[in-house]
Amino acid sequence: MVLPNAFAVPVMLSSVNTALPVIAVDIRLTALEVSWIPTAFLMASSMFVLVFGRLADMWGRKKVFLIGAATVIVSSVLASMASNGVELLISRFLQGFGAAMLYATQMALISSVFPKDIRGQAISWVISLIYVGLAVGPFLGGMLTEIFGWRSIFYLQVPLALFVLYVGIFRIRTEWSADNPGDFDYIGALFYVSAIALLCLGVSTIHSLFGVALIVMSGVSGYLFYQYEVKEDFPLWDLSLFRENRSFTFCCVASLIMYGATFMNVMLISLYLQYLKEMSLIAAAMIMMIQPTVMAFCTPMVGRKFDNNKAGRYAQMGMFVTTVGLIFLALQDATSSIVHTAVALAVTGFGFSLFSTPNVTLLMSSVEDKDLGLASSAISTTRIIGQLASTVIVTLVFVMQFGRADFSPDNVSLLSSSIQTAFSFAACLCLSGFIFIYTFNKKG
Repeated sequence: MVLPNAFAVPVMLSSVNTALPVIAVDIRLTALEVSWIPTAFLMASSMFVLVFGRLADMWGRKKVFLIGAATVIVSSVLASMASNGVELLISRFLQGFGAAMLYATQMALISSVFPKDIRGQAISWVISLIYVGLAVGPFLGGMLTEIFGWRSIFYLQVPLALFVLYVGIFRIRTEWSADNPGDFDYIGALFYVSAIALLCLGVSTIHSLFGVALIVMSGVSGYLFYQYEVKEDFPLWDLSLFRENRSFTFCCVASLIMYGATFMNVMLISLYLQYLKEMSLIAAAMIMMIQPTVMAFCTPMVGRKFDNNKAGRYAQMGMFVTTVGLIFLALQDATSSIVHTAVALAVTGFGFSLFSTPNVTLLMSSVEDKDLGLASSAISTTRIIGQLASTVIVTLVFVMQFGRADFSPDNVSLLSSSIQTAFSFAACLCLSGFIFIYTFNKKG
């Protein structure tokens, strides 16, 4: 049940990103609206993953997981019928809403089933399938868009989600939940959801005073969320783990930085190859498969070989290698060879492989069994917020460079400088992550 989903959701993300240039032309989207196609999905996922992580502990993790799969089916059908940007963005938001239920429960389900001594291997296979989905997604998205049009990408999600529902309903009878989950934290949820929503909306309108005001309000909501959670008996997110569990905090911050630095790759490389290198969808998809293919191949090997006592060293090495890959991506322009891009993506993928499984395993092994649901939602929350931060960086760069201009041949130079700026920022962010992990490891 979890493994098919681990494959399906990344396919949903990466296949859509491949088709962004085609979608932009077909329904006449501005650069800002294009950046919102992945942002809407990630905003909804970020807003609700903590909520559903808590509800899963109360209602049952399998139940929430299956409701999420059903929501993905409905929202995918709606997205396939979208006739304009607004309808597509609403559908993508609903997809993210459903995905939040899946994100919040998949690692908790795995950790509930497997004992600690083999949990690392099980987690590595889940992560590997995520990367297989990311690898296959661009090719499937490119092929389907070339043959049937971009709407067919959303139909692809339906049979995958139906299979997950079938397995969960008819093949798995066991349910997992927390023994004493307590009450739901409505006020904390309101502050948290508001902080994420206001931040995303504020960044997209940052060139105006209204946008700046939204960002300030987001900061206030985040501060109120923190102040309320530390006093709440049954908080939405138990922040005491961050204060008391050093390894848990380290893993969450490292994950946030890594995803913030790397998630933009798929979107930016898709635009780079199709606009600046003028490659076909399928040809571009083949290049885009390099990074996740390396990740899918290397992650299980890292999962089998790494020593729990050296997880921090692996994460440090992974962050450094990823930084090198991002620097190569930041240096490319319209005259760079495809080999340059391919090598940069392979290096980035290898770095991520060194980082991911040790980081997740260390986090899940650092908490007691009663906190597995919280730890799972923490993994998902930091990952999704990192992914959201990555798309927000792209949105911010596009807002500053393009304004409300369309993607067109006349604006190729703007696109080239935007891509270089975004990758440069990502490389600096990843370098800061390496320094953070190095400092943590030095202190022991």
